Amino acid sequence: MKLTLGFSPCPNDTFIFDAMVNGGVDTHGITFEYVMEDVETLNQWAAKGKLDITKLSYNTFLSVVNDYALLHSGSALGKGVGPLLISKRPLQDAEMANYKIAIPGVNTTANLLLTLAYPQARNKTELLFNEIEGAVLSGEFDAGLIIHENRFTYAQRGLLKHADLGDWWERTTGAAIPLGGIVMKRNLGAELCATVDSIIKESLALSWKRYPELTPFVTNNAQEMEENVMRKHINLYVNEYTTDLGETGERAIATMFERAAEAGRISGGQPKIFY
Repeated sequence: MKLTLGFSPCPNDTFIFDAMVNGGVDTHGITFEYVMEDVETLNQWAAKGKLDITKLSYNTFLSVVNDYALLHSGSALGKGVGPLLISKRPLQDAEMANYKIAIPGVNTTANLLLTLAYPQARNKTELLFNEIEGAVLSGEFDAGLIIHENRFTYAQRGLLKHADLGDWWERTTGAAIPLGGIVMKRNLGAELCATVDSIIKESLALSWKRYPELTPFVTNNAQEMEENVMRKHINLYVNEYTTDLGETGERAIATMFERAAEAGRISGGQPKIFY
């Protein structure tokens, strides 16, 4: 059986899927035809149902939950892992409606958190996540919403942190931050979803067994990132919730659905999240 699979070239994703797509674990007769794209492209594809299995932002999952089931393994979720709103000069909350803000995609969880924290911030433009720092430095934008490894590099480039939206989420909800998850088409059936879930878990376990070694699959796809930044990225975004969401992870995702409903982003009611 062949299944299509999408994930990003970021170190946390390649670290998770390395053994799964490169013959390191038993795939139970499944061949995974994978593609690597930035998360916003994957979000857009999920809305169209393009792939059988895909990484996506939890913001996007809000709108595709009837077609895709969340897997228990592979998520980027935790505490202290949220997106940052950065700028070249100090910002004022009272002026947020007037600032031009670069975001990494309208469908990202980062944008959902920005919308919930600053509903008045509506002057937003989508850029690739790795172009946002430069656009703020050039003065093209007043502020930028950064994710991934940029949280480790913005200060070195002389940029300021205005707000940690992950910290805002944790303070206001008491829940962990659901950033991105791995989902699978519901029409493939619960049994196959469970099998894929177990394969992801085994693939991740093998990567941790090798660690601190980083395989060429991780380093070659990391877009010229320094190795110490790759390790920081993995250590931050690949954690106990990545192996299994557990009750804490499930509660965090349920909280995101509740807050999105309260803000009018989705209709109320708790959908079936897993397979």
